[in-house]
Amino acid sequence: MLCPVSVRRREWTSVLLNSASASSASGVSSARRHALYRNYLLAVLMVVLASAYLDRVALGLLLQSIKIDLSLSDTQLGLLTGIAFALFYSTMGIPIARWADRGNRVAIIATTTALWSAAVALCGLASTFPLLLLARMGAAVGEAGCLPPAHSLIADYFTRGERPKAVAIYLLGAPLASVVGYFVAGWLNEIYGWRMTFGILGLPGLALAALAWFTLKEPRRSQSPIQREGALAPSAASASAPEQPSLREVCVALWANRTFRHLLFCFAIGTLFGYGIAQWKAPFLIRSYGMQTGKLGTWLALIYGLGGLLGTYLGGELAARHALNNERLQLKTMALTYCCFSAVSVGIYLSRTPEMALALMGLNAVGMAAVGAPMFATIQTLIPSHMRAMSIALLYLVANLVGLGLGPLLAGVLSDAFRSWAGEESLRYALLALSPGYLWAAWHVWRASRTVDHDLKRALG
Repeated sequence: MLCPVSVRRREWTSVLLNSASASSASGVSSARRHALYRNYLLAVLMVVLASAYLDRVALGLLLQSIKIDLSLSDTQLGLLTGIAFALFYSTMGIPIARWADRGNRVAIIATTTALWSAAVALCGLASTFPLLLLARMGAAVGEAGCLPPAHSLIADYFTRGERPKAVAIYLLGAPLASVVGYFVAGWLNEIYGWRMTFGILGLPGLALAALAWFTLKEPRRSQSPIQREGALAPSAASASAPEQPSLREVCVALWANRTFRHLLFCFAIGTLFGYGIAQWKAPFLIRSYGMQTGKLGTWLALIYGLGGLLGTYLGGELAARHALNNERLQLKTMALTYCCFSAVSVGIYLSRTPEMALALMGLNAVGMAAVGAPMFATIQTLIPSHMRAMSIALLYLVANLVGLGLGPLLAGVLSDAFRSWAGEESLRYALLALSPGYLWAAWHVWRASRTVDHDLKRALG
């Protein structure tokens, strides 16, 4: 027979084992729920980003129809796609990012999604050029609230090694917008016209805003998920959140960071030539090769949709697999990619057939999409958490005022200037003149690769 002490010891052992087993099962279940939620968060943010880019993609395809309907010049079209949008998009990004660095990022994303969706739908009601400009300005104010809070949320849920891939998944929203925007807008424009197209593209965003509001969670009310998992250094996890710095303090800190400074210049210059060219590709193909918007939209959806999806995924996957925590190598690869952009872009506008031009556009689309994830993942690791949303807003402030604001306008002005001797081919030569600009961006990202290790040690030390 067992003595009472042995029986009691066995009972306590059984209780402890059962308790440990339950605790372990609960921990596994909690970890699984957390992993599932992270995937869901990325999926929703990706679709929100696609919604934000959708109208810009469609606008490029609809420019020729708008030009004819409202009797506009290329310079006016450049204003519409450039500075009129960029000025409000960039400047409103600063106060929204300040809010995002200390407030409820989910509420910001949901509210601004509803705003830009309504503004896009109103574009179709504009009967004059000034009214269309006002509607585009409203869309710009809403879209300013998309990127900074989303990048900040992703950094809270994913570790340094996970961020390139996570950011790549998020940035898939841009090529997803290309698939939907080019294909749907091309055929809608051909069947119903550009006005109805804007209305159909804008209204679904209101449902997306409600989805974000009711299903996403703001983790700021407790420790961030990264801190709870111990992924940050103990000192970072245990320290209380620093006081919100002033705008001047943020600007001084970011400017003192040499790597961020060069990435800022790279992004601004790349946007100047990239966006300045991209908004005019559809009008170029229509004017030079006589393509219709339905067929053209299908081709551009395949090129920039599938090519962008492939490039964005590869950019994050290759960085995570072959350059894990090696931001220096990631940035050097980006510099080489920008050099290739320039050569391929020149080939596009020297092509004698639309098939050759479209094939080279596909090659460029893959490479262009691949550089985004490593760049933004590097910035997320480089910048303290209480400045992340603000750093993204400042990055886009400069890039959009310079690139988004001046790029399409510069292409439009050059096209009008070349028209006296080039006729309908003036746009081809305007875009050809802008193509070497990618080399300037490559130089800055190469310089960033030389300082990134030092700046990351200071940031993580």
